[in-house]
This record gives sequence, C-alpha cells and structure tokens, in this order.
Amino acid sequence: MAPSLFVQPNLMKSKMESGGLAVGMIVRLMRNVEVAAIAKSAGFDCLYIDLEHCSFSLETVSQICMTATALGVTPIVRVPGHDTAMISRTLEAGAQGVIIPHLDTADQARLVVDAARFPPTGSRSLLGPNPHTLFRVGPAAETMQAMNDAVLVTGMIESVTAVENADEIAAVPGLDMLLVGTNDLCNSLGIPGQLDHPAVRDAYATVAAACKRHGKHLGVGGLNSRPDVARDMIAMGGRYMSAGSDTGFLMSAATTTAALYRSLP
Repeated sequence: MAPSLFVQPNLMKSKMESGGLAVGMIVRLMRNVEVAAIAKSAGFDCLYIDLEHCSFSLETVSQICMTATALGVTPIVRVPGHDTAMISRTLEAGAQGVIIPHLDTADQARLVVDAARFPPTGSRSLLGPNPHTLFRVGPAAETMQAMNDAVLVTGMIESVTAVENADEIAAVPGLDMLLVGTNDLCNSLGIPGQLDHPAVRDAYATVAAACKRHGKHLGVGGLNSRPDVARDMIAMGGRYMSAGSDTGFLMSAATTTAALYRSLP
C-alpha cells in the first residue's frame, strides 16, 4: 500500500493558534544548514531567512529550510518584494511561510495570497513531489488543502500608509499575520531610531486592533534590542517576536569576548 500523504506540520503556526508566543531567529549570514541546528538547540521556534537583506541563493534557502523543518524549527522566508514568482518558488523550495515586506494596501495583500495559496484560495501552481510532502505524491485536492493549511502568509506593516490601511489589509482572506517592522515604521513616521516613541505605540495599537478584529496574528519586529518595549507590544496581542539575527548574535558575543580578554593584562 502506498504511504498516506504527509504534509510537514507548521509548528510555529500551531503554537500561535494555540495562544503561545513564537520566537524567531533572523538569518542573514550563515549559509550552511548548521544554523538550523543552532536555532533548535538555542530554543527558537523558527528561522526567519531574510532575502530582502542578504545575498542567499534559492538553493541555499532550500537546504536550510528542509533541515530546519526536519529538526522541528519552522523556516519562514522574507522575500525581496512582491514578485509572485519569487513567492511561489520560495515556498516550493521548502519554506513553510513567506513574509512580504512593505505591504501597504489590501490589493497588494490579495495578490500575495493568490501567489502563496493553492485553489480555491489562490492560484499557486501545484508541484506534486515536493519538500512539504517529503516528496510523496497524493491526491491533488488533499495535497493542496493540507499545504494551504500549513503555510503561513505574513505581510509587513512598515509605513504610515500601511498602518492607515491595516484594517483593510487584515480583512483579506488567506493572510495569516501582520508583522510590524518597527525600524522602517520609525523612518516613515519621521522619528528614526525612536523605538519607544508614542507614535510607534499608537501604530502598534492600530495594527493590533485590526488583527484582533479579523482574527489575524500580530507580529513584533525590530525590537530585539528593546525587550522592554517588545513586552508592551506583545501585551497588545503579539504572537510572534523576531528576537535577533545571526549577525547580531555573533557580533555581540565576539565584541564582549574580545573586550574581556583585552582587559586581562
């Protein structure tokens, strides 16, 4: 008897749906699969591979994603933009979710959902054997439904325009989470670097209310250096937190260690 269809579960999505907080590690530097094992041992729920701000190939992304999934760490990928082909190819490479930067309107959100989800929700093309089914082949309808259930589709709220349109964006079916990019939002507000500014808190409150109204998850990004501020945003209903990057972790530890040994003589 042929094996039954098996779509790898999205553990991060399940954790958020059960009311827990998923914590992610951003990947911009480490190109080898070992980063997935490090994230697992460190206790992260997901790897956030950032193609907007790194030079990784899709082949590299695929290898990291497949390893992370096998280890129980959810791989999500921030694609460089709104290109629909890039969205679908990234998911086919093994990503269990996509993050779309600079999502400003509901129309943009609908195009993203259409590219990321299979019919009847979207128009993504079906590849039979794929990383999500461990290359098994099953009935098309069952496969597409299971993969639609597992994928996490996230839009980043990073501008004044996006905040103003947050309710309309959150209302788009098939969009799972709105992730506030706090640093770019600060730039858009004209208060660069002021992560604890009242305008930032007001923006989070607006996005959080939209998420609650439409049953979407709220994500917190760009506040890993200010856990005090992040705690307040999580209290608004945040279910995902970007907690730092491989580059930041390496530089912080290296700088601290070098300073320690320089102080010994």
